[in-house]
Amino acid sequence: MSTKDWLEKDYYKVLGVEKDASSSDIKKAFRKLARELHPDHNPGDDAARERFKDVSEAYSVLSDANKRKEYDDARSMFGAGAFRRGGSGGGGGGGMPFDLSDLLGNAQSRAGGFSDLFGSLFGGGRHPGGGTTDRVGRDIEAEVSIGFSDAVLGTTLPLTLRAPGVCDLCHGTGAKPGTSPRTCPTCRGSGLTTSNQGAFSFSEPCKDCQGTGSVVDEKCPECRGTGGVTKARSLTVRLPAGVSDGQRIRVRGKGEPGARGGPAGDLYVLVHVKPDELFGRSGNDLTLTVPVTFAEAALGADLRVPTVDGVVTLRVPPGTPSGRKLRVRGKGVPARSGAGDLLVTVDVAVPPELSERARKALAEFAAETPAAPRSSIDARVRRQER
Repeated sequence: MSTKDWLEKDYYKVLGVEKDASSSDIKKAFRKLARELHPDHNPGDDAARERFKDVSEAYSVLSDANKRKEYDDARSMFGAGAFRRGGSGGGGGGGMPFDLSDLLGNAQSRAGGFSDLFGSLFGGGRHPGGGTTDRVGRDIEAEVSIGFSDAVLGTTLPLTLRAPGVCDLCHGTGAKPGTSPRTCPTCRGSGLTTSNQGAFSFSEPCKDCQGTGSVVDEKCPECRGTGGVTKARSLTVRLPAGVSDGQRIRVRGKGEPGARGGPAGDLYVLVHVKPDELFGRSGNDLTLTVPVTFAEAALGADLRVPTVDGVVTLRVPPGTPSGRKLRVRGKGVPARSGAGDLLVTVDVAVPPELSERARKALAEFAAETPAAPRSSIDARVRRQER
């Protein structure tokens, strides 16, 4: 993702939120769009697939507080007309005599960062040792579908990705085996060329070496000088306990390799959690509905109920009404602040049919119990019938 992308794309519009939207609003909007546009739900729909990529890209920026601030700052400054050809330039002069579009097209950064752009504009893109900032590879995204219990407890799973990787023949240098890249004579290895514009000195990536600081005379026949090739690779990814549906997990350094041996980008794993036939989830609490008989609710009972990692005994107190929630502490979703709870809803089940003996016993029970527990309702009915 380039800085030019940041200036041209309105990520707020992509997600359908206002510029002052909260992080929770941004997350809700992303989850809704991700479900609607997911390729599994739109097989063969290229438009939906592209929209899904745009939505994921927008969320990767706006969900990160630092990236979002840089994005807002960049769009605010360039949207106001600063640094445009013929603009005021803030100093009352005739503006800067060049167009930044070429620079923006070349000034790549790890996340299209605003600070990286101005690092190259004002010569700040160099390390103390004198070399240029490494050409970081692009981020990539993968999707996985996991079971409910694995999402709650965490899991480790293998991933097979078909994406650009380091060329095995040249080991990422881009040079033919037996040869090596040489220092770029134009920029002398700095990766930047500098020009004076009045009182200012501006730097931009060297066009001869594309900002790498080196030139390959004999290109690797496998990768044709890029240092990377598309290939299948396998890796193991750890999903933390408590991961939720639609969450994106960042795996640092597992994205595309950087140009000519530069550091790799990151891998983002979009997680889909399959629903469970028994359990639900509310934040870090798990929910479970347990049917009980009338006798168990009236007399009390000890019930054996499942959790995501075992079985516990739950005491149903005598006289428990249908719909009452009982709490099993610490049997919810693990979290740094402490595990959530298992919330069990008691559901008194009414048998659809009764044997003659059961019917007789129930009639005798009704005769021995107090009047129906709806005296206030019966009183209102009697008043309305007068």
